[in-house]
Amino acid sequence: MRTCFFNRRSIQKGIMLIFLTVIGGVFYASQLEWLLHRFVMHRPLGPFTYPFKKHAQVHHRVFSFDHTYHLQREGDRHTIPMAWWNGPLLILIATLPALFVSWWLHRWLLCATVGVVIAAYYGAYEYLHWCMHLPKKRRVEMSWVFFRLNGHHLLHHRYMNRNFNVVLPLADLCFGTLLLRSKMRFKQATGESVPNVQPV
Repeated sequence: MRTCFFNRRSIQKGIMLIFLTVIGGVFYASQLEWLLHRFVMHRPLGPFTYPFKKHAQVHHRVFSFDHTYHLQREGDRHTIPMAWWNGPLLILIATLPALFVSWWLHRWLLCATVGVVIAAYYGAYEYLHWCMHLPKKRRVEMSWVFFRLNGHHLLHHRYMNRNFNVVLPLADLCFGTLLLRSKMRFKQATGESVPNVQPV
């Protein structure tokens, strides 16, 4: 009877650890997305200029906030996602702190959970960003969450120093870069999944 209670308690503790790690991992991923987007993709980092050139100088030149927010030329399709190798590299780097914490606490489930959360967050980033710039009336594009996130990202293309998060604007809220509406009128992109972000 005691063994059964111990096993049930261990399972409950394991589930609670996973739950708390997922919540913490999502918060962590939002902060990382913000930091990378603001300090690596929007300004040169010493001699490491690849992300800045690919994102700020190419992606933002091709995709603006007007009708060009959506793909205009088929040849520019490759400028929407990051390079294929960015995902595995970023997931690995982002999971390293959890690896050290897991080793220190002897809780390897923590590292595995953080790795899955980071990978899922990165996948969501790439997919949502793809849908934002190349709309096809997908099911996700009809959701209220996507509608709001799309307006959030559209404002980033209008004000490049605001709204750095694509997936979860939690870090934008925490760091004071959240912008819900434009401060001045501009000719913005339109579409079923694009909200009106003009001043009230």
